[in-house]
Formats: sequence, C-alpha cells, structure tokens
Amino acid sequence: MNAAKNIKKVRAHDAICGILYLASVGLTIQTGNLDFLYISIGVGILQVISPFTKFCPVYFTLNKVMSDTDPMQNGK
Repeated sequence: MNAAKNIKKVRAHDAICGILYLASVGLTIQTGNLDFLYISIGVGILQVISPFTKFCPVYFTLNKVMSDTDPMQNGK
C-alpha cells in the first residue's frame, strides 16, 4: 500500500518539474523574454545536484504535504 503512495509522490515530483520546464519555455516563446529560461536552468541544476546533496525542494514540499509516504531526498 505504501509503495503505491510513494509512486504517486514520484509522479507528482515529475509532473511539477515538467510543468516548470514547460511554463519556462512557454513564457519565453510567448513573451520573447529569454530571462524566463533561468527557471529551466535553475530546475535543471537542482535536478543534477540533488543526488549529491540528497536535497530536492520539490520532494521537501511533497514530504510535508504527503506525510503518509516514505520521505524521499530528505538529506539522508
């Protein structure tokens, strides 16, 4: 049962990151302002360093919201 909830947490994480990427690219295309690409760069950097730091802001938030699941990327 807990494994199914953990899968939902992973999918929520992937959805949030995907939405941030799409929003960044969409805003860049819509406005022509390249500064919106910094959102994608920031998310990408956080995803690259999270295996080393064991910290992900999205998982940090999801761990608080979905407290009935196993903590992920919580610095341990």
